[in-house]
Amino acid sequence: MSAAILRVEKVPDNLAEQLAQNYTLYEYNKLSAEDLGAIAGEIQVILASGESKVEAALINQLPALKLIAVFGVGYDGVDIHAAFRRNIQVTNTPDILTDDVADLGIALMLNVSRRIIGAQRFIERGDWPFGAYPPSTKVSGSRLGIVGYGRIGRAVAHRAKGFAMRIGCFDRYPVESEDVVFYPTLVELAQNSDVLMVCASAGKESAKLINREVLAALGSNGILINIARGSVVDEDALVDAIIDGTLGGAGIDVFANEPHVPRELLNRDNVVVTPHTGSATLATRAAMAKLVMDNIAAFNAGQPLLTPVPQPK
Repeated sequence: MSAAILRVEKVPDNLAEQLAQNYTLYEYNKLSAEDLGAIAGEIQVILASGESKVEAALINQLPALKLIAVFGVGYDGVDIHAAFRRNIQVTNTPDILTDDVADLGIALMLNVSRRIIGAQRFIERGDWPFGAYPPSTKVSGSRLGIVGYGRIGRAVAHRAKGFAMRIGCFDRYPVESEDVVFYPTLVELAQNSDVLMVCASAGKESAKLINREVLAALGSNGILINIARGSVVDEDALVDAIIDGTLGGAGIDVFANEPHVPRELLNRDNVVVTPHTGSATLATRAAMAKLVMDNIAAFNAGQPLLTPVPQPK
């Protein structure tokens, strides 16, 4: 018998359509409280994305729930403790999106450093006939600080070496590398960086990790790139630093209250914003969808899951 799946918001339609061919699929946003109560005993799988909220109230409402399958590497929106208390397994899609997210981080760094968006606006405004566009910041040979030296952080470092950048990092555990300098505090890393790229995972420990002190240490010539999660950066502090010029620029793909973006970050030559597109390439999204389907198929067949997330400590 095929599992019944509850799809919560922000999961791609094409993935849901493929799953609906083999499983009973319910749309959470289309169910009334009464409707959900009527089918609660059927639901064995929740289909979520890395941006979805799967809270304890929903988890505990589904007595047959056994799996939460996340389309994405991050699962901070899932109440992981509530899930594991009931022996509900959680899967995600790690590794597949590492290259794309790292690529976007480098693209944002180049874009902000060289003021590419500003240069395009300069032409579109018709300013070029009246003078040259102001010089921007050199990337090659500059200092890159990486916050969070996991899969994505290491992929960023690998790419940055191609620009002969001097690389430092901060992580919860010391990093031993001939090519990367480990700094014991974020402030020290920021003080020794021209670009600070945030690659850390979300969670209580990393909430507003990039605060006013870190931004001040990065300085008026420094650039912040965030390809991690919006919660890792104190967004109010970032806005203030951009407005008052105590931070040189920013490239931001993730925000604290998506899809809402602080208007103060818009229409600035030194700020580039993208709508959480780190993994948004056709090939990677297809591979992520396949891994989600493979995990659900393994669960349905009583086989080991391919990418279960670890139980929280």
